[in-house]
Amino acid sequence: MSAYSGLSRPRSAWEARLDRREFLKRLGGGIIVFVAAGDPLFPGQEPARLQGGGRGLPSDFNAFLRLGADGRVTCFTGKIEQGQGANTALPLMLAEELEIDPAAVDMVMGDTDLCPYDMGTFGSQTIRSFGPALRAAAAEARAVLLELASERLRTPLDRLQARSGFIVDKTQPANRVSYGELAQGRTIERHVTPKPPLKPPAEFKVMGRPAMRRDAVAKATGAAMYSGDIRVPGMLYARILRPPAHGAKLVRLDLSGAEKIAGAKVIQDADLIAVVHERPDRAAAALDAVKAEWEAPETGLNEANIFDHLVKNAPQGRAVAQAGDLAEGAKAATQSFDETFTNAYVAHAPMEPHTALVELKDGRARVWASTQAPFRLKDEMAQALGVPAAKVHVIMPYVGGGFGGKSRNLQAVQAARLVKATGRPVQVAWSREDEFFYDTFRPAAVVKIKSGLSAAGRIVFWDYEVFYAGERSSQQFYDIPNHRTVVRGEWSGGGASAHPFDVGAWRAPASNTNTFARESQIDIMAVRAGRDPLEFRLAHLANPRLARVLNAAAAAFDWKPAPTPAAAAGRGRGRGLACADYLGTYIATMAEVEVDPATGRVRVERMTCAHDSGVAVNPEGMRLQIEGCLTMGLGYALSEEVRFKNRQVLDLNYDTYELPRFTWLPRIESVLVDSPEVPISGGGEPAIITVGAVLANAVYDAMGARLRHLPMTPARIKESLGGAK
Repeated sequence: MSAYSGLSRPRSAWEARLDRREFLKRLGGGIIVFVAAGDPLFPGQEPARLQGGGRGLPSDFNAFLRLGADGRVTCFTGKIEQGQGANTALPLMLAEELEIDPAAVDMVMGDTDLCPYDMGTFGSQTIRSFGPALRAAAAEARAVLLELASERLRTPLDRLQARSGFIVDKTQPANRVSYGELAQGRTIERHVTPKPPLKPPAEFKVMGRPAMRRDAVAKATGAAMYSGDIRVPGMLYARILRPPAHGAKLVRLDLSGAEKIAGAKVIQDADLIAVVHERPDRAAAALDAVKAEWEAPETGLNEANIFDHLVKNAPQGRAVAQAGDLAEGAKAATQSFDETFTNAYVAHAPMEPHTALVELKDGRARVWASTQAPFRLKDEMAQALGVPAAKVHVIMPYVGGGFGGKSRNLQAVQAARLVKATGRPVQVAWSREDEFFYDTFRPAAVVKIKSGLSAAGRIVFWDYEVFYAGERSSQQFYDIPNHRTVVRGEWSGGGASAHPFDVGAWRAPASNTNTFARESQIDIMAVRAGRDPLEFRLAHLANPRLARVLNAAAAAFDWKPAPTPAAAAGRGRGRGLACADYLGTYIATMAEVEVDPATGRVRVERMTCAHDSGVAVNPEGMRLQIEGCLTMGLGYALSEEVRFKNRQVLDLNYDTYELPRFTWLPRIESVLVDSPEVPISGGGEPAIITVGAVLANAVYDAMGARLRHLPMTPARIKESLGGAK
């Protein structure tokens, strides 16, 4: 069953009032493992949400899984599939504990009528946080099946074991019963408390083995369905009138041209002006016929002066890590370093622009939307449509990439307002220009670092201050006796903050900025100390796991110790490295680059990434995530930058906003470090956070020029070659 499978259900079932009886009726007969308020599973599902004072524990009765009479198992999760491979990895985790073939698992993802509440799919939380809860539910289901089989086979429990979808008598294998037979004709509700223990990694049969992605064929053939593919009777297509700049005021509006287009209807609802039509091309034509004049605000800000502005307008700092005495450390230093690193605004640029279809009928709403947070969307739709949240059903097709940018559901709110205005289903599909304009960019940010080396070449102090990137990955992990990390401003915030437009989460928010700054500064000190950068890092690491990852990368890359830049600096070829700890996943990346001094262009020849996230649930899927991270990282490191003037976004399409191209791709080698002893963590984000630093360090090794700003465009590299130091 695909993420789109909800559409194959009878429509009448969606429209019925959802109570306990109806819920069970929808699921059908079988053995159902529930979660409810107070279940011990939930603290492990979303610890960040619980600690952050977000929505409370659910008091509903949604289920994690159902064992059907046909022997198939349905997994229910509030997570969504946005290309990260969750709909392949989660069945592996379920099948492992339940002792079944993963092919027998059907997935229902993000359906707000059927799935347990979930905060959203971001932060590499699916495997790390939801996965253990799902495994626990499956382990409980296995325990229930053993009890039922013991009664049916009249066999002591200690003689039975679960095996390939059967409960089998260990002494008489012919004495067995299938899961489907045990579930036949009955509805058995089970609550998951107390839980049996999870299987140790040494007993894994499914997890840790490569599996083909379930969505591979559908996506390769075009059969996969996204929100923009959904059609319902009577629907209208909408196009939104977009101002030329954020904060612009409408001073004149002429709708006469649009109103002449047959079938077009213009909607004015406070700040929302849109045209709707039964055909999308006619809706676009009608929007083109709208004449509007705007007054745009003057701020004097642009991509060049934004960094001084951010520093001057930063809020009070807060120390997120500190130890020792910085003044004493400074006294012990014989060499000091005072550096500033910056990065530009970056767009999410997903393949699928934001899209939503909203239908309101008989007081119940159905919503299909490209969102990473369907349960948040459910509440937003209830407010926008003026109906109880219980009467909003969000159904999740595939999402064509999110990277943190689809946690806000503005396009769905626009569609809901138009539904109220027209009384008909409305689909809003942003154009690429809309996507850039309404995006919540990764924020421009500044990092200032002061540090020092002793006469013995040890780092003796580290004073780190980050402006507007946020806290994540800001805390250094090296063995430094005197250190302090101060955070001033987070990665989220709207135009009312120091930023000229909205900013928000971007794949591994804050960590790209902080890792670029920290690992560049470490390289700068290694250079001044005359040490090989790998050896310098290892000498300052007290964490054996991170040291192991670095050594694994070095072995695969065949790193030979040497100071940087090499004696042949300026020859155009160099290598670099960077490492990081991202929410429990340890990464070390090494790269080899070639720099053309005439053009300033960087050609990345090789990248090797060692990745330790515990057991890789689907090793092939993990490698795909690493490759995707490194590929996407080339963009923020080398080319991607949102230019703006005042509050006008100047880059609204790919003709000026340059994404990485297939021709840029280096040879990528992924090394999965075997660490069954550590908890399983995420893989959707970690590898991207090292790319900026590893390429900056490699460019320095190649040319002897240090780049302190991302992206490292050809123009900036050429400029740096004029003042190399």
